[in-house]
Amino acid sequence: MRKILVLEFITLDGVIQAPGGPEEDPSENFKYGGWVAPYDDETSGQMMETLLKPADLLLGRKTFEIWENYWPKHVEYWPTINEVTKYVLSHTREKSDWENSVFIETVSDIKKIKFSEGLDIHVWGSSEVVQMLLRHELVDEMWLMIHPVILGHGKRLFDDRANASAFTLKESIVTPKGVIIACYERAGEIKTGRVGT
Repeated sequence: MRKILVLEFITLDGVIQAPGGPEEDPSENFKYGGWVAPYDDETSGQMMETLLKPADLLLGRKTFEIWENYWPKHVEYWPTINEVTKYVLSHTREKSDWENSVFIETVSDIKKIKFSEGLDIHVWGSSEVVQMLLRHELVDEMWLMIHPVILGHGKRLFDDRANASAFTLKESIVTPKGVIIACYERAGEIKTGRVGT
């Protein structure tokens, strides 16, 4: 069985839209594209090298369409991006010229991939896909790169339909510019109690 890992650049108020640049995803009049750029430093760069290790990818159609126009021409930053399998959840597309792109349509397709042999599966961006995975308890780990900004508007990582789940902090660092990079691992059901007793 393969693990599904969600990896996200996220603001304090949960926005994950267009972290890389103004042209990345300006939908819904989003005007803060590139909000991670001021927080780049050597520490975050080293962590990104670790997170870009070979893994298959699961992407929503919108994220895939942004990526297929960018990443095939920028392999110097992500050497394995063309070789790994890109699974794309879409009801409107069936093919791409980007090598190793596989189009799927359902949660059942994702489950078949998860329970097969192969590399772990990384999900970047793709807010609707992540929300669906959380509803179906298919996320094994979350790598959150929490940036010290509030944007107030934009696509968010979490909605109110996620299945209640507990996670354990597996690893964390704080960069010199104040980005908290934290890995949370699924830890089962929510436990409750009474504070002070």
